[in-house]
Amino acid sequence: MTADLYIRVSTDEQADKGYSQRDQEERLKKYCENNQINVRRVVFEDHSAKSFNRPQWNDILINFKSRKNPVDFILFTKWDRFSRNAGDAYQMINTLRKMGVEPQAIEQPLDLSVPENKLMLAFYLAAPEVENDRRALNVLLGMRKAKKEGRWMGQAPVGYANKITEDGKKYIAPKYPEASIMKWVFETLAEGNLNVEQIMKEAFAKGIKCCKSNFWNSLRNPVYCGRIYISGYKDEAARHAQGLHEPVISETLFYDVQDYLDGKKKTYRTKVGSLDILQLRGYIVCPKCGKVLTGSASKGRGGRYYYYHCTSACGTRFKAENANQLFSRELKKLVPHPGMTEVYKLVIQQEFKSKSKGQREDAKQVQEALAKANTELSNARKLLLSGEIEPSDYRTIKMDYEKKIIGLEARLMELSKETNNIEPLLNKAISTLSNLDELYEKGDNKAKREIIGSIYPEKLVFDGFHYRTARLNEAVELIYSLGKGFSENKNGQTESIFDLSTSVPKTGFEPAHPFGRHHLKVVRLPISPPGQL
Repeated sequence: MTADLYIRVSTDEQADKGYSQRDQEERLKKYCENNQINVRRVVFEDHSAKSFNRPQWNDILINFKSRKNPVDFILFTKWDRFSRNAGDAYQMINTLRKMGVEPQAIEQPLDLSVPENKLMLAFYLAAPEVENDRRALNVLLGMRKAKKEGRWMGQAPVGYANKITEDGKKYIAPKYPEASIMKWVFETLAEGNLNVEQIMKEAFAKGIKCCKSNFWNSLRNPVYCGRIYISGYKDEAARHAQGLHEPVISETLFYDVQDYLDGKKKTYRTKVGSLDILQLRGYIVCPKCGKVLTGSASKGRGGRYYYYHCTSACGTRFKAENANQLFSRELKKLVPHPGMTEVYKLVIQQEFKSKSKGQREDAKQVQEALAKANTELSNARKLLLSGEIEPSDYRTIKMDYEKKIIGLEARLMELSKETNNIEPLLNKAISTLSNLDELYEKGDNKAKREIIGSIYPEKLVFDGFHYRTARLNEAVELIYSLGKGFSENKNGQTESIFDLSTSVPKTGFEPAHPFGRHHLKVVRLPISPPGQL
């Protein structure tokens, strides 16, 4: 009689139970020696027995099918060395028998020609499968428990690093500069000026290292705002738990990005990647048909000439050099007059106080909405207990309300973070506005386009001589209106009044208001003699 010896061990089994390959080999060879069985070859396998898709086992089957130097047995120590899946094991036993090979476990011998022995075979095969299933279930429940406690399981996401405390507990912590880059990704995406692909390219250039699919998944991962996602399991609905790790962004910012990705947030994106001379491409609309003007070069005898032009049949076209010069000239009009900076600061501080009052009112409304949502969820729970609604309906209601409650809590948290000192922000904004024309002229193409996009939320209309816009940035609009009031008032006082017409002005950047003419009286300020501001 001849046999092949099959020795299998996986790494975890060898560590936990001591199923060493050398020990199995010694026992199998001793058994063959005592039973006068010739050993043709010894096959070593380092693979899980959950299935028969194993490299060495596939090689054994190929050898058996070739019927070169046939064997009578394939021997192993126990049936769990052969398989840990009862269904697959029965099919493989039948396959081996058709080849004339009898599988046998030397420490659990069975004469399969005796029908009653098949009951013992079922037990030997089912026991390791049950053990595997129990181990997998324990791991699953353990991971769910850890997530409910707020711990991140597995490899740290982009921008975080896996850490271990002195007592052996694992956690994640922000990894810089990657964490700062991911914060920039969320903030830039919420602004809506660039799409995900453009932001991803810049993030990779800044130092983020991951694949594209991982980057997209990161944008949906609430771990960055301090929450852990727990998937649904049996009767438990999917939900978020408060994480123990340090968040990189606020919850409000995270949900703003989700709204953007879901298409719920209106944005104003412009085409990027323009040539230096075509800095306004994507920001200008055609005065005839209203389409966004593109830009390109035309080759002539004197070289290449650049134009902003419309893609429709209207044929609108402007020389890029002239359009750029006129834009720079108009941009200088937005630079504050000397002395206006202090007035601007006073008005902004007054407006901030007014806004803080509105912020408290908003917080009160959010609290009321949050209390209402919790009450309605509690009522749904009572209906479930009384049998008036089905458990499946309650799970759907609960999932919807929990998502709503999380969003309201995030909003309330942001409203509670009041900024008492806005002096540094004001100084920075005034410095930028005071040097707006210089920053634009000296900046590269990217910087120029960022200035254009930040000042003009909506497109510019250019007729070849003048620029018009429907709306300015609120800060620029305020200081421009104040400056205009200074130049028109001759009585020694000025009112910070927004006097906005329903028609678009013919010249300059004074914004038009869609709701007609109205006046917002903010504060009266005495005009000091020149040089005292």
